[in-house]
Amino acid sequence: MKTISHFIGGKPVEGTSDRFGPVWNPATGVQEKQVAFATADEVDAAVAAAKDAFTTWGASSLARRTAILFKYRELLDAHRDEIAELITAEHGKVHSDALGEVARGMEIVELACGISVQLKGELSTQVSTRVDVASIRQPLGVVAGITPFNFPAMVPMWMFPLAIACG
Repeated sequence: MKTISHFIGGKPVEGTSDRFGPVWNPATGVQEKQVAFATADEVDAAVAAAKDAFTTWGASSLARRTAILFKYRELLDAHRDEIAELITAEHGKVHSDALGEVARGMEIVELACGISVQLKGELSTQVSTRVDVASIRQPLGVVAGITPFNFPAMVPMWMFPLAIACG
């Protein structure tokens, strides 16, 4: 049976907990896969990998980050039917609903592609006598999202493209 492993530091990592959750085909009721449950050490390794990536990603230019998101959007568009098929196979949604979920997620990816205007700092001069106020936007660090099972593509795409765009 196929096991869905973890993805840590840009590569697949086999789980070591010897604990798995079944992945059922909702149309047939047959278990087709299993997903490895993570140990505390595997979660710590994922967080550490994210922190390591943040040191360079947070310092990368907004132009580079948005260029990557534009490429991601192109890939989503090119593979939307395949993604919808996966959602249908693993979650039981009808294909048209799964396609709609991908389309709604892509709307946020598009927002993230054009986020440069929202990330501009501000300068207010003379807010008081000889007092200027400036604000800059800077990446904060690693974030995590907890998403519902019934929107496996859309809700995560409401979170991570914006986090990626913001650094």
